[in-house]
Amino acid sequence: MLIRKSASEVFNTLIDPEHTKHFWFTNGSNKLEENKEVTWTWGMYNFSMKVMATEIVKDKKIKFNWYTSEKPTVVNISFKAIASDVTFVEVKHSGFDKTGDELIEAVKDSCGGFALVLAGLKSYLEHGINLNLVRDKFPKELMDH
Repeated sequence: MLIRKSASEVFNTLIDPEHTKHFWFTNGSNKLEENKEVTWTWGMYNFSMKVMATEIVKDKKIKFNWYTSEKPTVVNISFKAIASDVTFVEVKHSGFDKTGDELIEAVKDSCGGFALVLAGLKSYLEHGINLNLVRDKFPKELMDH
């Protein structure tokens, strides 16, 4: 996803829960730092998850273990500065412990989820808008019926 902001601004937005709460999860226990466990919470789903950054290269890369189960998957977010105020952000998610149809579903869910996160990040940074994409993926109003 191309985002019309500097690599530094995009990078800092993704490591700081004071910003990520506007387009991804509702609360983060702390900023992402290498080898430091944090908890991300999606209040609208009453769900929390442990995350641990394993590699952070300022303005270039965030790599973290994503504990969706006992064996974490790995998320690698890279930032490529196209110009001083344009950044290409790429997400790679790997290490799924599923096979066959379950693996296909996990990959589809991951791709769809990160597409929403990147679209939300873009709208937040470029226009100051919270589109509620993650919250509205499974709206509580529909889940309660």
